[in-house]
Order: sequence, then structure tokens, then C-alpha cells
Amino acid sequence: MKTKELEWTGDVERGAKGKKARRVQEWLGLQGVSVAVDEDFGGATEIAVRTFQSRSGLPITGVVDQSTFDRLTAPMRQALIALPPNGRRLGELVVAYGQQHVAQAPREIGGPNMGPWVRLYNGADGKDQLWCAGFVSTLVRQACESLGIDSPIKLSVGCDALAANAKAAERFVAGKDASPTTITPGMIFLLQSKKNAKDWIHTGIVTHVDADAIGTIEGNTDHDGSSNGYEATTRIRGWVRKDFIQI
Repeated sequence: MKTKELEWTGDVERGAKGKKARRVQEWLGLQGVSVAVDEDFGGATEIAVRTFQSRSGLPITGVVDQSTFDRLTAPMRQALIALPPNGRRLGELVVAYGQQHVAQAPREIGGPNMGPWVRLYNGADGKDQLWCAGFVSTLVRQACESLGIDSPIKLSVGCDALAANAKAAERFVAGKDASPTTITPGMIFLLQSKKNAKDWIHTGIVTHVDADAIGTIEGNTDHDGSSNGYEATTRIRGWVRKDFIQI
């Protein structure tokens, strides 16, 4: 799977401004060398680059050349490695890709719903770019590419759109019909709004089921289960207010 986030566009060094500087600053923070994400590659950013290069065993130049850029962005490269099917069905591959992504700790950087991971999943970032559906769609897209098949539903960065598309494809499973015998790993869950059961505010991938709960992999959440959190992680959720999508 290709993404502009990993495209090499040339050295970035002190004096750079705008998106190139911002991307370097974002990845420095994601790699544990935090610096202001202000789109201005000044002295602090140069020191942060040198620190990262030293920790990574790279030549300490303060310049982000391709080797440094590749090392900075290595987590996303790992998340996007294609998995061989090895006899697995679509749902099983979706779970495997979800585990591969979560292992690289996708999270926001530079503000709410901001950063390279958000742009990977949604195609854009910004305060209103909630990315749980984009995360799910990315996993399904990767799994379909591995199998050489089309997605069984039209993918989307919106929860309501995913629900509508699942209904159109006759793959929507209402909560009243959901049970450990009808829901299987790899299916998509949709969390209903407390105020309106036909409004979905969050989504993720089912990893396992039992009588009392489902295991999940989710983006744009956190360990408190927020529907607008800051990371991708695993959770245990109850069955209440859940609908599902067969894939």
C-alpha cells in the first residue's frame, strides 16, 4: 500500500519551513524526541534531529537525508508491509493487519486528529478528521489487496457511511441479531450514539467474542474507550449499543 507520507522529496535541514519541516517535527515526536510542531526547522529541531541520529547509529549531521527519513518513518513502513494470505480468510487478515498496525503505536501528534498516521488513514488531518473509520478502512483495504479481491463494502472515513454502505451490500448486522454465534473475528463493529441508535459515533475491528464481551482493535480511541481519542489500541467492550458489518 502506497502513501504520500513515505515519499522522499529531498533533504530537509535548518531553515526549512512548511509541510516538510512539520513532517520532520511530527516524526521526531513520534520517535520520542519531542520538539514543537511549528513548521519552522530551527535550532531546536536541528538538535532533535542530531539526537535522533545519535540514538539510531546514523551520521550526526542535523540534516534529514533519506537514511534519516527512512529511519524516522520506519514504524509506518512496518505497518504497511504486505502480509501473505497463507490460507487466511479476509476477516483473519484484517485482524492480522490490525495487530501489525497497533504494534507500531499509531497516534496523533501536533494536536487533535493531527499527524502522519491520521493522514495515512483519512487522507487528511485536522480537528474534524476523526479517524476510526479511516483506520478500519485501511485495514480492510490492505487485507483485500493481499487476497487480490475487492472490498465487500464500499469503504469510507465516516462511521455513518460505513453503516449505510453495509446495508446497501446486505452486510449489516443489527445489535439485536448479534451474538457469539453470528459475530466472528474480523467483522467491523459500530458503536451507536447514546441518543440515537441510527447514528454511529465510533468503529473498530472485532478480534474475539464471548458471551459477555468482544475484543477489539480500534483507531482514534484510548484506554478509556473514547470515540475521539489519540491512538490505535486494543480494547475489551460489551455488547451494548453495538451493530456489526460482515466482511
